[in-house]
Amino acid sequence: MPIVTAAFRSQFRGKIAFLTMIVVRPRYALEAKRTARDGFIVVVVSWMLAALSSLASIFSVYVVNTAAGFAVYDEQLRAKSLVSAALELTAYQQLAQQSHLTSGQFNFEFGEANIAVRFCSEAARIDLNAAPKELLAGLFRVLGAESADADNYSDRVVAWRANQPNDQNPEGAAYEMARAGYQPRGAKFPHPNELSLVRGLPVSLVERALPFVTVYSGRPQINVLDAMPEVLAALPGMTPVGLKTFLAQREVAPDKAKTLLPNEAQQFVSFEGGKAIRVFVQVAFETGHKESAEVVILILENGEQPYAILSWQDGLNQMVADGRP
Repeated sequence: MPIVTAAFRSQFRGKIAFLTMIVVRPRYALEAKRTARDGFIVVVVSWMLAALSSLASIFSVYVVNTAAGFAVYDEQLRAKSLVSAALELTAYQQLAQQSHLTSGQFNFEFGEANIAVRFCSEAARIDLNAAPKELLAGLFRVLGAESADADNYSDRVVAWRANQPNDQNPEGAAYEMARAGYQPRGAKFPHPNELSLVRGLPVSLVERALPFVTVYSGRPQINVLDAMPEVLAALPGMTPVGLKTFLAQREVAPDKAKTLLPNEAQQFVSFEGGKAIRVFVQVAFETGHKESAEVVILILENGEQPYAILSWQDGLNQMVADGRP
């Protein structure tokens, strides 16, 4: 009997264990499966939240940058309007005088900006369309060209603007031989930059000459009361000592300075300005942002508008800052 009981108990325990395996164990497996799936969902949600957070950060940076860009763009638009206001004030100052001012400067404030204005007559520069050969050659020598080269360069400038057919212009054949692909204009320079097209002129020399030449004066003489030292040095007979003396005297007694010019230079000088005015404007905002422009205007004596724009260049901060006309 005990033996049977023991065998029965052994079989019973085996069946219990088997039932446990097929009933209880699948429940644990199901719970484990659910736990793994739930964990996967948590990970996915975490990734999505991280991605949304990154997108939010990127969008925030984009909004900030866009706002800053619009702020700069807004200041640029405002600067344009303020430059136009400066030009009008300059023109009205000229019209209010019996004789046009040859140079001057003033400041004014508007809104959150300070506007500095400086102007000078274009007659203080050498006009490429009207200046005689002597002035052109003198400028090229001052800027570093050899005397013989300076004479050749001035001849070519005069030939470029000469109003005659190319077949009668000896320079025309030279351009053909050089295979330049174009002929001398045979008319006035429309812009100072066209000086770079004149045959044989070194690029570096042209770049150095541009701050001292114009096409808007229309005068063969230069206004010596406002001309830069390089322009004055181009006058025939002007020596370094004579230039230094003239500049010093011009500051304190302009009328007496006239008598210090060499006799050879008298026919090339003037003491008057003109209707063409070069205006330098710098707009400084309270934010620290700055905009600048160099504009050549023509004063109109009659008409609805006080001036007409001949040339407009933006972003010339250095030229405005260094105080040169």
